Amino acid sequence: MVNPGGSSQPPPVTAGSLSWKRCAGCGGKIADRFLLYAMDSYWHSRCLKCSCCQAQLGDIGTSCYTKSGMILCRNDYIRLFGNSGACSACGQSIPASELVMRAQGNVYHLKCFTCSTCRNRLVPGDRFHYINGSLFCEHDRPTALINGHLNSLQSNPLLPDQKVC
Repeated sequence: MVNPGGSSQPPPVTAGSLSWKRCAGCGGKIADRFLLYAMDSYWHSRCLKCSCCQAQLGDIGTSCYTKSGMILCRNDYIRLFGNSGACSACGQSIPASELVMRAQGNVYHLKCFTCSTCRNRLVPGDRFHYINGSLFCEHDRPTALINGHLNSLQSNPLLPDQKVC
């Protein structure tokens, strides 16, 4: 059955029509009392799983996320693609296949993960400081950090040094 108009709502299901629904995950007939509808397909509740952590998505919420052919729980989507799926520095989207750098929950293109002062790219192994959404290499960290004073540099508590992994 095709859902006219491409709505994200499933077509109506009646008890008699369950016998011919096929699960998008395993391909088997769905005769369960409960079934899920996601990505324009029906699923057994046991078959709709997060591609990363294998959590059964029907058990952990009412929504799921998809990108690059993966079905993801909210936590794994945010872990892989950030809150918005966009680079925190330039605001452009980040393709799912691209490697990224992360700091304090923000996601960056590799080329955008740079020191706010000298603009040198930070690479794995570099030490850096993350202050008010800005990245600083070890050499260009604000002098207030060196002297141990925060003055007006930031309103949030000082975050410890971080290292690119």
